[in-house]
Amino acid sequence: MDSWNKEYALNKEEYLKLFDECMQEKQEQNIEFLEKTITDTIGKKYAVACQNGTDALMFSLKCLDIKPGDEVLTTNFSWISTASCISMVGATPVFCDIDKETYHISLDSIKRMYSDKVKAIVYPHLFGNMSDITEILKFCKEKNISFIEDAAQAIGSSLNGVKAGTLGELSTISFNANKTIGGIAGGGVVLTDNKDYADMCIKLRKHGNHEMLGYNSKMLFFNAKFIDYRLKKLDQYVEAKQAVAKKYDEQLKDDIITQSTSNGVNHTYHKYIVRFEDKETRNRVKKRLNANVHYEKPISERPMYKNIEHRSDDCINCKHISDTILTLPIDPFLTDEEINNTCNTILASL
Repeated sequence: MDSWNKEYALNKEEYLKLFDECMQEKQEQNIEFLEKTITDTIGKKYAVACQNGTDALMFSLKCLDIKPGDEVLTTNFSWISTASCISMVGATPVFCDIDKETYHISLDSIKRMYSDKVKAIVYPHLFGNMSDITEILKFCKEKNISFIEDAAQAIGSSLNGVKAGTLGELSTISFNANKTIGGIAGGGVVLTDNKDYADMCIKLRKHGNHEMLGYNSKMLFFNAKFIDYRLKKLDQYVEAKQAVAKKYDEQLKDDIITQSTSNGVNHTYHKYIVRFEDKETRNRVKKRLNANVHYEKPISERPMYKNIEHRSDDCINCKHISDTILTLPIDPFLTDEEINNTCNTILASL
């Protein structure tokens, strides 16, 4: 039974009650309530909900007037939409390598790949972890580069009390079903302190209000109500995932490499990532666990980018990490027996 089925079984009556309430309410208010909950939770002035995290990233690029001829720096190690949103607005993604311990974008690679055409950076916090980006923000300010914070995987995460979703000129969060707070039908949000950007996103999600080209990206009303309900239990979900991660740490820390976490980070464990010494060992464990890999190859090596304009660093770290990592189950409803079986299988495979 997967995480969604477990959760539905535990909360079936409450979820049916939510649906019944939604059908009797003014539908539009569910989106407004969700946006208010998000701003209260994260700490930005404005939140604009939309259909998914990919649209949220595209809206952010549109707000900054990113267009053909512009370049946008981003990681070569992430979910495809971190880069495809750049291509979708006609700009050129510039793929940077990552730090081999944190898996976040390397400042050295950013500096190598910078050009006068670079107008923005899309920076994701991977797997619920955060790194100190002080020097990256300083570089962006020096070069007049807009900073888009992709916090799709990091809702609830923080570094020294600074929350994911508050660091960008525009920040985005995803409510895809596999996220810590997932919607029934996905979902995303743009966060900003700039009212003009918020107004632009509101237009973009509803066909541009017929004033400009836009998208059909309005969040489903019941989905908004459902996400709002779950978001108010964010701490509960995060603590449950952190408890699972702690049990993995206790059993695997002496034999397995995990994603490096800085002091002061509240890691929310969208994914629990382990790393092996070589690809052969990783593949052996992967087969025995029937586990997933996030991510199996750099974005620039995926088929779509054979025919789409881009630039890329050599990305040696990306390639090595892609070859040696594995994703372990980390849903809040894992039993001790399931955790122990996973750990025992890994240790027996080394």
